[in-house]
This record gives sequence, C-alpha cells and structure tokens, in this order.
Amino acid sequence: MARRRRNAGWSRSFQSALKSMTRTAMRVGTKAIKDGLRAAPLSLKSKPARKAMAPSANWTKGIAIGAAGPRRYWLYKPPGMRRNEALPLLVMLHGCGQDAEALAASSRMNTIAARERFFVLYPEQDRLSNVQGCWNWYDTRTGRAQAEANSISAAIEQICLTQAVDRNRVALAGISAGAGMAVLLATHHPERFRAIAMHSGIAPGVAHSSASAIKAMFGQSVTTSPLPAVAADVRLPALLVIHGAADHVVAPGNGAEAALRWGERVGASAGKPRRVQRGARYAATITDYRKSGRLVATLCAVERLGHAWSGGASGQPFSDPRGPDASRMIWTFIARQFARTAD
Repeated sequence: MARRRRNAGWSRSFQSALKSMTRTAMRVGTKAIKDGLRAAPLSLKSKPARKAMAPSANWTKGIAIGAAGPRRYWLYKPPGMRRNEALPLLVMLHGCGQDAEALAASSRMNTIAARERFFVLYPEQDRLSNVQGCWNWYDTRTGRAQAEANSISAAIEQICLTQAVDRNRVALAGISAGAGMAVLLATHHPERFRAIAMHSGIAPGVAHSSASAIKAMFGQSVTTSPLPAVAADVRLPALLVIHGAADHVVAPGNGAEAALRWGERVGASAGKPRRVQRGARYAATITDYRKSGRLVATLCAVERLGHAWSGGASGQPFSDPRGPDASRMIWTFIARQFARTAD
C-alpha cells in the first residue's frame, strides 16, 4: 500500500512538473498549478486557435483496440490511389497536450504525403489514460507503456489490413512524449520499421518511471538500462534525432544521448559534425553515426530552437516556423531508408 502511495505521488509530481514546464516553454508566464488545464497552452482551450480539419475521403478517423483499450486515430490517404498500388506508411505520434489534428496542423506532414504519396497514421492518446494527453512511454515498470505501444501497434496493423500499405515501408515519427513512445516501439520491435524519427524526445532505456522521466527531462543523470540485443537477421532501423539547443522542457542532452545509445547497439561510431544553415532559418549541427559505412543514426541539433516542431506552421502551439523544416527532413531521411536494398 505504501509503495502504491509513493508511485501515485510520483505520478502527480510528474503531471505537475509537466504542466509547469509546458507553460514556461510557451512563455505565458508562471501561474499556479491550480489553474490546471486552463493555463496550459496546449489545453483544450487552445484548440480554437487552429481550424479543425473536417473529415473527408482523404482524412478519416477510426478506432483500434489493443492491450491498453481502444484508441482513436486519424488517417491521411493521398488522393488518386491507383489499382494494385501499395504505398508507404508513416506513423506520427503527438506530444503532451496535443492530439492527432494538432500534430497534423503543426507538422503539415499531410501536404508532403500528398506530393510524395504515402499514408500518414496519427494514433491519439486517450485523456482518461493521461490528463495531458501524453503517451505514458516512461511507465515500463508497471507495463502501462508496453500496453499503449501494443494499442498503437494494433492501429498500425488495422491500417495495414484495410489499406494498400506496403508492409516493407513502415516508419515512425514522434515529438516529445510521442518521440519516447516511437523509440520504445522500435526498440522492442526493430523488424517492423525501416526508420524512426525522434523530435525533442528522451533516449530509449533512460526512463522507467515518472521519477526517472522528470530527471531526464531536466538533464539530470539517471541509471540507464541496456537496450535489447538486435538479432543477427534483423537490421536496426535508422534513427533521425531532431532536438532544439534551446529546449527548456526536454534538455538538449537527451537528443545526443538518443543518437549515441542507438548507435552503440550495433557498434556505430560518430562522424565529424557539420554545421548547416539554409537561408534565414536556424542553423543546425548534424552528426552521423555509421557502422561499416551504413548509416545507423543522425543527430540534428538545431540552434535557438525550443520545445517546438522545427519549421512548423506559424500560429500553432509547439511550432516554430523559423527552424529548418523537420517534416521535410524526416520524410527525406525515411525515403532514403525505404530506397535502400537489404544488406
């Protein structure tokens, strides 16, 4: 009983800390926790700031049922599907306080999907499972994280069964809590995905409870656990990490840790960092991790970027249009992995 009370206390502390950091990240000043969701910039009250995306033949919603229960999702289907055509699938996982529509609006990934022709699946966390809409990626000790990962997998399988998806071209991307959940899925099931993109997330194997998640978010050292070994007949999906150097919600060191830990799984080593800047957008330092010439992970550390989707739509919460275009980077990275033949 005492242990349950301690766990419940840590959970409440985690939610309180998250609300506080969210308000700071959005620069709306410091307000008391008692304001709750009314003070959070990504709360339900912020939704009128974006126009709801009306359902259509190409933008549909559904429900999938997994170990964590039913989960809603939105699916974008590119127009003009041809007979016998099988298209790639990109799974996009939203961050805390967001939902599927918010991530779609901020990232504008559907625009790229229409041009490049791929499906985009946006699973959505249930507010009864987390009041802030966070995926409980860190709660691996109780099994809640694995259950939610199973529900996301159920949504992916449902789309693969009902749509013309090429199962050999499936990738994951997520921001913040969604990034943590994406890498959790790929860590334990690397054979299912060809590539993963983490935006502003925490390295795999770092957090196993709300307490360790808080420490990692603040950049404090925590005890890490070894990642599962990669079977000899499985190719580790390539990982793209995008993280803002001015992120005050999830400390920037988490991005570097994620790329390093992913590369260590197969003995990849870091190359020479290179600085890139296009036009007036924020500059970025890019570091590749390779094993025998094969790209295993790429770290993109974006200068001056906070806890926001880099190059996202203006006027959207957690979106900074001044950063390099993360959506374009993610799809370019993923498409290259899709194009590679098996080693």
